[in-house]
Amino acid sequence: MKNIRHAVFWPPFLLLIGASILSFTNKESFISITTNANTWVIANLGWLFSLGGLLMVGGCIFAYFSPLGNVRIGGQHAKPMLKFSNWFAITLTTTIATLTFWSIAEPIFHLSTPPESLGLEPNSPGASLFSLSTLYLHWTFTPYAIYCVPAVVFAFVYYNMKKPYSLSSTLSPLFGNKMKKSTSTVIDAICLYTLALGMAASMGTSILTLSGGIDHLTGIGSSPVLWGIIAAVVTVTFLISAATGLMKGIRVLSDINMKAFYLILAFVFLVGPIPFIFNTSTEAFGVYLTEFFKKSLFTGAAAGDPWPQWWTTFYWASWFAWALILSLFLGRIAYGYKVKTVILVNFVFPAIFGMIWMSVFGGTAISMDMVDGVLSKALANSGPEAVIYVFFSNLPWATVIIPFFLFVFFITFVTACDSNVAAMSGISSTDITPEKPEAGLLVKVLWGIAVSLISWSMISFASIDGVKMLNNLGGVPALGLGLLVFGSLVKISLNPQKYDKTIGEKPVENSKKTTESLPKAL
Repeated sequence: MKNIRHAVFWPPFLLLIGASILSFTNKESFISITTNANTWVIANLGWLFSLGGLLMVGGCIFAYFSPLGNVRIGGQHAKPMLKFSNWFAITLTTTIATLTFWSIAEPIFHLSTPPESLGLEPNSPGASLFSLSTLYLHWTFTPYAIYCVPAVVFAFVYYNMKKPYSLSSTLSPLFGNKMKKSTSTVIDAICLYTLALGMAASMGTSILTLSGGIDHLTGIGSSPVLWGIIAAVVTVTFLISAATGLMKGIRVLSDINMKAFYLILAFVFLVGPIPFIFNTSTEAFGVYLTEFFKKSLFTGAAAGDPWPQWWTTFYWASWFAWALILSLFLGRIAYGYKVKTVILVNFVFPAIFGMIWMSVFGGTAISMDMVDGVLSKALANSGPEAVIYVFFSNLPWATVIIPFFLFVFFITFVTACDSNVAAMSGISSTDITPEKPEAGLLVKVLWGIAVSLISWSMISFASIDGVKMLNNLGGVPALGLGLLVFGSLVKISLNPQKYDKTIGEKPVENSKKTTESLPKAL
């Protein structure tokens, strides 16, 4: 434990362990505290999450066309540490751990229970367009902008400004050298806590999905015991991967993951209602574009409608909770590429992939449910984790595709956990440098166990609502810090030369930072 940043590691770690112990010893108090805190968040801060998400989209577009866009991360002579294909695979699979779950379950929620304040009839054509266009809002440009902004800022300040491996470094363009070491420690500890909650929430969703599949195949029932077994298996798997380091475990997993994504996406498209997918997604995309600002800033306050808080606020809180710490990982692997390319890989290309995925899976699910309501019935009777498997049961070769989907989902989540544990462990440790980017195995194990415990506790006692509470509570401090990072992005975008210490550096032969070759960085 000699390389642990104790002031950063222990406060969030002990808070998580304490919450887990409280959930076991006093379930009523645990639920009461988390529910009251969550109620306050969604009632008072939904508007700020909406504005924050919109600002991040604007920030990505502004940075792309600003002088910062042509700056190379690491300096003009820096060579990429990853091939473009590996880089994109790692970036995409790291950030979409729950997309496979919500791409089928979420449209059925919106189709069967659209916001009351909009006056849409459940299961109507209007509700179907609202459902698909809302998937585009929740899973394309806005969430990836929330990831992209801190990733770009961290990559620039770490490699080009030569700042320490710390989240507080992302605020240095805004505050200069005025920040004290104690302030830096507090910021890192808060961000570590937010990611732990966000990761626990995502893990809860994944456990429910995997247990639903096992129940569907075996009929043993989805229960806290099964959830605990799944949590243990997932934890052991991603810790084994994390122990091998970036260049082995996560790179191999992400490549497998991408190929599996392409296969299952192609399968659902070919056996699905192809004309309906094309026609409805085209119309829904038009709704998304024309109502982008309206949907982005919809709070439901005037009509007393809680729908935006339980959906859009939930998602933005989730993305903000993950984004800050994960930016250390995403920024780290961006070495050697121009900022424009970093924005494309972290913002534009994943959003396009998400739109295609949601059009195929969401469109097929909506079409299926509008025929006989089979997915809505599964949602009402068995919960969201059952919807996915009823969906696949109504497609050809279900006995083959359901086990394959379970494999895809398992690999997706393990890949995301691997990168997140790497980021959490890195910020908890001392002596992290570009030449020595990996934290020790012990701290990775401790974080993996802590996150698994809190995740299992919340889904065992509060189910899907527990997942949403974790996201909302973790997203609040992350939102405030994320807005400050946005300020840093604006400053460096206007005049990157003022901050870039790599200008004038000579090329370094056989750089340790370069582990793979690429013909030419974009």
